[in-house]
Amino acid sequence: MAKKAKAYVLDAWAVMSYLEDEPSGEKVEELIASAHEEQIPIYMSVINLGEVWYAFAREISEEEANASVKILRDLRIQVENVGWEITQEAARIKSQHKMSYADAFAAALAKVMKADLVTGDGEFKSLDGEIKILWV
Repeated sequence: MAKKAKAYVLDAWAVMSYLEDEPSGEKVEELIASAHEEQIPIYMSVINLGEVWYAFAREISEEEANASVKILRDLRIQVENVGWEITQEAARIKSQHKMSYADAFAAALAKVMKADLVTGDGEFKSLDGEIKILWV
């Protein structure tokens, strides 16, 4: 039997799939519902929240970007500010893996929080084993 996560970290990819009603977004929706039921915290880096905001602002409007942030807050996703510990870990990850700096923050937050990272973004494949990844 798989070990139950003590926490989840959502990356921007997972959140965008959920907000844009993509097929993998259904898995994210189920995970959020299950986590709330089992009282498992769900985190997201403020850096990755910024990724979501700018994507909606650029593609649609700032109003839609603000609405997407409200949806995440209503879902009780805990947005984590990043201090030096997470920033240094993100920089270390970025220096050793081919991935965006923003994605490195999601990975760093998962590592520091000892949480499962929820994503479908292939950039994280090289980290499989260093952090626990829940692929959606």
